[in-house]
Amino acid sequence: MDDKKLLNHIQNNKTTGFKLLVEEYQALVINTCYGFVHNRQDAEDIAQDVFIEVYRSLENFRGQSKLSTWLYRIAVNKSLNHIRDNKKNNWLKSLDILFDDDSNTKTLAPNDAENNMPDKITENKETGSYIYQAINTLPDNQKIAFTLSKYEDLSYKEIADVMKLSISSVESLLFRAKKNLQKKLIEHYKNL
Repeated sequence: MDDKKLLNHIQNNKTTGFKLLVEEYQALVINTCYGFVHNRQDAEDIAQDVFIEVYRSLENFRGQSKLSTWLYRIAVNKSLNHIRDNKKNNWLKSLDILFDDDSNTKTLAPNDAENNMPDKITENKETGSYIYQAINTLPDNQKIAFTLSKYEDLSYKEIADVMKLSISSVESLLFRAKKNLQKKLIEHYKNL
């Protein structure tokens, strides 16, 4: 259903229309939040906050951007607020990643016997954990651009719309984010 029809449906019957909106965009919002917080439960909790915010402020949506862009913006902001509010406990969350079965399926090829050895599984989890930690140390704008690009697979134009920046600014942020991550990873592997 396109944005216009969905918004009209919400105006005609807010409860039913909003339920359609949640069904349409729930996976997008949860995945966006997960790309920032790297914890499924937290991502789902933040997504609920996103949809509460959307419900409360839907009449303020002016349609100047796509509905998905507006939802990305809210999800990114809520995720960053969550990270800021829980900064003291971030190291505990990185431990969750080490024991999260979902991260295991992303880093391992299912039929690769060598990668399924216990020492390789542990190594892959540790590498994934370090990469998440490195991403979390990036400046906010670099982290947002990188996450939207790599985890959400958004185009530069879409990222520019979400972040309210020019495409060249997004390109620059992504370039700097990749360079910063590269430096951190090189440093990490030198110390092993």
